[in-house]
Amino acid sequence: MIRDRGKAFYFLAIFFGLYVLFLYGPMIAIFVLSFQGPDGGLTFPMNGVSLFWFEKLFSGGGIVDIGAAFTRSLKLGLVVMLLTVTISVSAGLAFRKKFRGSAALFYIAVASLIVPSIITSLGIALEFRLIDDLVKNYGPDWLAETHTTFMGLFTSGLGAHLTWTLPFGLLIMFAIFNRFNPAYEEAAHDLGATPWQTFRYVVLPIILPSVIGIGLFGFTLSWDEIARSSQAIGEVNTLPLELQSLTTTVTKPDIYALGTVTSAVSFLVIFLALVAIRALQNRQARQGSDAGSGML
Repeated sequence: MIRDRGKAFYFLAIFFGLYVLFLYGPMIAIFVLSFQGPDGGLTFPMNGVSLFWFEKLFSGGGIVDIGAAFTRSLKLGLVVMLLTVTISVSAGLAFRKKFRGSAALFYIAVASLIVPSIITSLGIALEFRLIDDLVKNYGPDWLAETHTTFMGLFTSGLGAHLTWTLPFGLLIMFAIFNRFNPAYEEAAHDLGATPWQTFRYVVLPIILPSVIGIGLFGFTLSWDEIARSSQAIGEVNTLPLELQSLTTTVTKPDIYALGTVTSAVSFLVIFLALVAIRALQNRQARQGSDAGSGML
């Protein structure tokens, strides 16, 4: 028997639909408007349908040097991803054993989540300016005469992005290892496995989906980051900063095409991560089934 749905159900359904439209409508509108014809504008109705603005963007005749900005963001995102995964997994393993100061270290590591991003960016920029002043005033002559700044994509910029990605990676790893059954490692040790073999063949395969998730967080958070990059990145711009700088000056769909490309990369990384996680889950399920069949 199917129970009749009351008015409250339909009211909540309409409210949820409006919420989804409000959340994703502007993004969808930008995606659609980026496919306008050569005479298209920034609003509806569309004036033709083409790939003109994407071709202009990638040909170098667009509003920014898309190749250079894209490459900078991609390189920085990959480095941030690798460091976030490495440090998070290492910290997760370390925090499984209690040590003096572990609680204070944990709170310090995740404190940047509650500090305003722009304050973090300004603080990192100030820190590197102080270092530059020390080098110029007290450094050796051969360095002080030619030195400009230590700020850059893989110095201050990398540090700023890690203050955003590492807390997420640490929290995920702490949650995973909090539920991890140490009996698997004990069994491996009893069978003569070394600590490295235990980690490689026992621990890592179990936590690998979570490690991929941390890598996904690391790359996408770095790829889309603006606030922490605004003051700390140095003299170059990442792709999101280029996009932000153009929002008040561009009057053509170039900016929509750039936004679509940026979003497409994020969606592609998410899709690849989900595919990898699903493949690992299927592999583990097959291995468990084969092991169960072998015991029968």
